[in-house]
Amino acid sequence: MRPRVPFTPLAMAFSAAIFSSGAVQNTPTPESVAVQLLAFNDFHGHLEPPSGSNGHIGSTPAGGIEYLATHLAQLKAQNPNTLTVAAGDLIGASPLLSGLFHDEPTIEALNAVGLDVSSVGNHEFDEGWPELYRMQRGGCHPIDGCLDGTPFTGAAFQYLAANVILNPRTIDKAVLSRSGVTINDRRLLQPLFPASVVKVVGGVKVGFIGMTLRRTPELVGQKGVQGLLFRDEADSANQTVRLLRTQGVRAIVVLIHQGGVPSGDDYNGCDGVSEPIESIARQMSNDVDVIVSGHTHRAYICTFSGKLVTSAAAFGRLVTKIDLRIDRTTGDVVSKTAHNIVVTRDVEKSAAQTAILARYRPAYETLGHTIIGTIARDITRTQNVAGESALGNLVADSILEATRDRSAGGAVVAFMNEGGIRADLVHDSPTSETPATVWYSEAFDVEPFQNRLVTKTFTGAMIREALEQQFDNPDPGRDQILQVSAGFHYAYDRSQPRGRRVDPASIRIGREIVEPKKHYRVAMTDFTADGGDNFTVFPRGTDAVYDGSDLEALQAYFKRHSPAAPGPMDRITRRQVDP
Repeated sequence: MRPRVPFTPLAMAFSAAIFSSGAVQNTPTPESVAVQLLAFNDFHGHLEPPSGSNGHIGSTPAGGIEYLATHLAQLKAQNPNTLTVAAGDLIGASPLLSGLFHDEPTIEALNAVGLDVSSVGNHEFDEGWPELYRMQRGGCHPIDGCLDGTPFTGAAFQYLAANVILNPRTIDKAVLSRSGVTINDRRLLQPLFPASVVKVVGGVKVGFIGMTLRRTPELVGQKGVQGLLFRDEADSANQTVRLLRTQGVRAIVVLIHQGGVPSGDDYNGCDGVSEPIESIARQMSNDVDVIVSGHTHRAYICTFSGKLVTSAAAFGRLVTKIDLRIDRTTGDVVSKTAHNIVVTRDVEKSAAQTAILARYRPAYETLGHTIIGTIARDITRTQNVAGESALGNLVADSILEATRDRSAGGAVVAFMNEGGIRADLVHDSPTSETPATVWYSEAFDVEPFQNRLVTKTFTGAMIREALEQQFDNPDPGRDQILQVSAGFHYAYDRSQPRGRRVDPASIRIGREIVEPKKHYRVAMTDFTADGGDNFTVFPRGTDAVYDGSDLEALQAYFKRHSPAAPGPMDRITRRQVDP
C-alpha cells in the first residue's frame, strides 16, 4: 500500500486550497511527455462482482474490486507516468460488504489500488458531511467504532470539492467541533475540501479540479448537507482554473460528478449525449483539457468545445484510459485521446484486495447470509414505457403493508422513489421451477439507505401536484417516476403542457377517483417526504407518523409473500408515447 497522503487542513480561500504533491519521475523525451490517466466513477462500494444488470457491460460480466485492481495494475505497467482518478460516488448506496462497515472497506480498497485523487459526489454525503470528512482524515466511527477491530486511517487519495462551501454563519458549531474541522476565519466562506490539486508526473504539472453537481442538496438527506453551500459547476471550475494558471499549470483536468445520458449503447461513442454535461463543458474555460464525468451511470467518450469528456458507467465495470501528450517546455496538452476498457473477470484476482475483503467477510456473512424469503423469477428495476418496474411495485407494496395499520400511519397508498432502489433480485436456482433464496445481503443491496418510513396527510390536489413534479426534474430527459403501491392508478401524457400532463380523472385509489379536496394518508421514505428528488410538495404533508425502515418493510413483505413473483406492471399508463 502507498504511504498515506497527509490531509491538508481546510484552506482559508480557494487560492489556499491548491497544492502540489506526488511527483512521479520518468525519463523525459525532448519535446513532450506521455501521461496516462486511469479514470472511473460511481463505484458505490461494489467490492464484490455486481449481480444482475449491475454486473455486465453488454453481455460481458464485469466489475469486482479484485479484478479492477488487476486491470489497473496492468494498465499502469504500460506507462510509469500514470495517475488514477475518479469522479465521485465512490461510496454511498453501497452493498452490504461495504455499507455494513460505513464504507471503510471501500476506502481501504481504493487506497490499495493507488487512487490519487477524486471529486466528491452526492452519495458521499449520504451519512452527512462530517462522516465524509472522517473518510478523508480517518478515525473510528463515532458510534460503532472500528467494526473490523483495526484502526481506520482514512483515504490515501485526496477528495476535492471546488463548489462545496462551508458556511461559517449557518453551520452548527458543535458539529464542527465533533468532526475536527477548523474554521480559520468566520468572515470567510471556505471549501469543505481543497478545490484542486497539482500533480507532477514525468516532470510536467497536471492540475485537477474536483466538484459535485450543484443539485446535491436535492438528492441527499437535508441533515447531511446542513451548513453547506453548493455553487455552480462551471463558475467554480473557471474560478479555480484562473488560480491554477497563475501557478504555471497549463494541463488541467476537471473531475465532476455530473454527466449526461447517451442515446445508444456504444460505451466509446457520443451518440446523443444529453444535458447537462454538454452545457457545463461548453461554459468551462477553454483552458480545461479533459473532463472526467459521472453521476448518470452511463459510458461515453465525447468532445465538447475542444474538451475531451469521458464517463465510465458505474460499479467498477469500466476504466477510462486517457492518454495525454504534454509539451515539456510550455506544459500544454498537445494531444489527448480516451478509450473505455471493460473490467473483465478473466484476469487473476488481486491478492491484496482478496486480503482486504477477507478481513471483513466473517461479520458480513453472519448477517448477510440470513435467509429472508424466496422469489419465483427475476424481479428487476427494468421499467416499462410508463416508468413502472416490477421491483418498484414490490417495494411500494412492502411500504404500504408496513404502514397500513392506523398505529403505523394508516396509509392508503405508498410511493417509492426509483433512485432508492439500487439492485435487482436475481433468480439463481438451478431450475426456473425452484424458488430462489433471497439473502439479507440481497435485500440490503436493493435498499441500502435504510431510510425511515413516514406517513403524512395530503389532499388529492397535492397528490396530483406530486405526480406532475415527476416530470420537472432539472436534468433533461430524466423523469423521476414514482413507484406506486397496489390499488393506485393514474395516466399521463408527456406531450401535454407543464401542470397538465396527469389526467385528474385517471387518479384512483381502488375504484375511487382521488378528489382534490379530500385527505389521504400517503406513505414514503423520509428522503422523499423531506423533498428529495425535487418533490417540493411532500414536505407540506401534515400529521407525520414515523414507523420502521424501508429495509425492515421489505423483510416483512418476503416473510408474508414468498415465493414472490413479478407482477403485471399495470398501475401507471402512459398515453401518446413518443415514436
